[in-house]
Amino acid sequence: MRRALAVLAAVPLMFFAAACGSDNGTGAATATATASGAAASGFKVSGSVGAKPTVTFPAGSPATKSSYEVIQPGSGEGIKAGDRVIVNLSVWNWDGKGNAAQGSSYDTKAPETIPVNEQLPQVLQEGFTKVKHGGRLLAVLASDVEAQPQATAAEPTKVFVFDVVGTQPPALKVATGKETGESIKGVKVDNPGGEKAPTLTTKTDEKASKDLVVKTVIQGTGAKVNPNQMVTVHYTGKIWGSDQQFDSSWERGEPAEFPLNQVIQGWQKGLAGVPVGSRVVMSIPPEMGYGAQEQQGIPANSTLVFVVDVLGAY
Repeated sequence: MRRALAVLAAVPLMFFAAACGSDNGTGAATATATASGAAASGFKVSGSVGAKPTVTFPAGSPATKSSYEVIQPGSGEGIKAGDRVIVNLSVWNWDGKGNAAQGSSYDTKAPETIPVNEQLPQVLQEGFTKVKHGGRLLAVLASDVEAQPQATAAEPTKVFVFDVVGTQPPALKVATGKETGESIKGVKVDNPGGEKAPTLTTKTDEKASKDLVVKTVIQGTGAKVNPNQMVTVHYTGKIWGSDQQFDSSWERGEPAEFPLNQVIQGWQKGLAGVPVGSRVVMSIPPEMGYGAQEQQGIPANSTLVFVVDVLGAY
């Protein structure tokens, strides 16, 4: 299922056509649900919201136009653009033959968090705003959704059933908590307070450690970062000894967001287990950074120093 979920975060996205139905509580789909296309009426969705659904597919070839249908509207808080919706989801390949199930978060017991933003196909951007917490949405994403240019073969049509668990609180704007007084010898972090960026100084005659060093500057009180989560951070990066800056999200004016398990090893190991809301300073040896490979603004075999505000994880 992970491959199917990955397309939800890809730009441009590869998805294929939709149709859906409504659950009347006994599992039979009706035509009373809100739908974005006529093809939606051919599906039947069985099972109650909060339990793994079963989908009965219409006869014939997969649809060629993406659409969605609200199976159950829900009665909780509404969803709006910009929210991070927490869902249990199930996904199928619609090929008109076996229509094989690809997986379900009900099996893994791990709900997914999906940002409702412009990176989603338009049909999902609209569909999610039509359901509330406790609701169920069916979406089929078809070949009318732009395919990734590097793709070498067409993906089968995907059929998703989303059960809305809730929405994630928005990311913090800055680290919040108590200053610890910790630091890395040879590195200085000045905390100006408020939402201002900290000042990182790495000009030093001290020798850099050959090991990863992580010190907590501000101790946050949020949930601890999981190595497999997406993280939202503000950061500044400099070269040990020279005070040469090579990157800063603060200077760009917006935090960065990325899967923690897809960045350099120093970040993966350094941020795993850090509570959200914390500010940390990390010294990353070359073998856990970019090694002997020169990067733009980063000489080969550099020890990297980052000050990082962990603003969110999901």
